[in-house]
Amino acid sequence: MLIVGLTGGIATGKSTASRAFQAQGVPVIDADIIAHQIMEPGGVSYKLVVKHFGADILQMDTKAIDRAKLGSIIFNDPAKRQLLNQCTHPYVRRRILYQVFKCYIQGYAMCILDIPLLFESGLDRMCNKVAVISCTAERQLARLMNRNGLSRQEAEARIKSQMPMDEKERRATRVINNNGSIEEMEKQIRKAVVEWRPSVIRTIGSLVASVGLIASLPFARTSMFGLGTLCACTAWILGSVFGS
Repeated sequence: MLIVGLTGGIATGKSTASRAFQAQGVPVIDADIIAHQIMEPGGVSYKLVVKHFGADILQMDTKAIDRAKLGSIIFNDPAKRQLLNQCTHPYVRRRILYQVFKCYIQGYAMCILDIPLLFESGLDRMCNKVAVISCTAERQLARLMNRNGLSRQEAEARIKSQMPMDEKERRATRVINNNGSIEEMEKQIRKAVVEWRPSVIRTIGSLVASVGLIASLPFARTSMFGLGTLCACTAWILGSVFGS
């Protein structure tokens, strides 16, 4: 299965691109959704965040974390932003890996990892390809100000808190331009899916290998055939998941 990392800058259009990939039948694993889930009251990350940032970041009625308050703190303080990452990233990674494996078992030829901090978190290393959604700095700033109701100074601070777009573009397998219409971006995404989607034979083969791997486990200790099957299937699966 091909794993494609999807990232970009804040307000460059990554969410729209994510929906376009889904429209092509490609499952999307959204790190933001996972991050929301692990920050729900009672969760491990929730408790860690409240412990380090205090009860002032909680909403009065629901006791849920007020993401706007938390955001205003971390976007102006790199040390606190790093602290938040330490409270959340390990748990986000675990759920991402679980969902990738689930997509693989379900027989998908490829999946998308929609991760805003893909490079910063190092999760690009588990991706075969990386698509970066990009637009001009002027468009990005205007979109962020309009979308979030921020002043120019606030919007610029949030943009500067992230890795520079030119660095993301340099590290990308493909840069998807979002300076035009949504239709123009969708056309670029359809082209990428056609070029990247693994063949049916390879997808079925990797699934057969996974079944063989499971079936050979009881015989691995008692049979050379079982051990050989185990090794062959393991190699096939690893090649399918992590190979380009």
